[in-house]
Amino acid sequence: MLKGLGQLGDMAKMMKSAQEMQAKVVQVQEDLNSTIVVGESGAGLVKARATAKGELTGLEIDPSIFVPSEKEVAEDLILAAIKDAQAKAKEREQSEMQKITEELGLPADMKLPF
Repeated sequence: MLKGLGQLGDMAKMMKSAQEMQAKVVQVQEDLNSTIVVGESGAGLVKARATAKGELTGLEIDPSIFVPSEKEVAEDLILAAIKDAQAKAKEREQSEMQKITEELGLPADMKLPF
């Protein structure tokens, strides 16, 4: 008769683990919003800052790229720096989420948050 209680205990343990995981995911998401990554192009002539969630927060552009006849080059450098920042943000987010899955003993390919 007491077999059923064991299953309830397991369910309670699973619920607690799920709540802990949710709390960790929320914390990591908050941390990613305040973590800054820097993408660059043109050997540092253009730098783009973004949160690790990918929100662009600033640009730093060396004035030497502003040559009227090289307008397309400047645009390409700016775009490349932004894309680099976004790629670094995505890598950082994936890395942080992978840490959570490893800590909780979940499969490495499990996508968080759900």
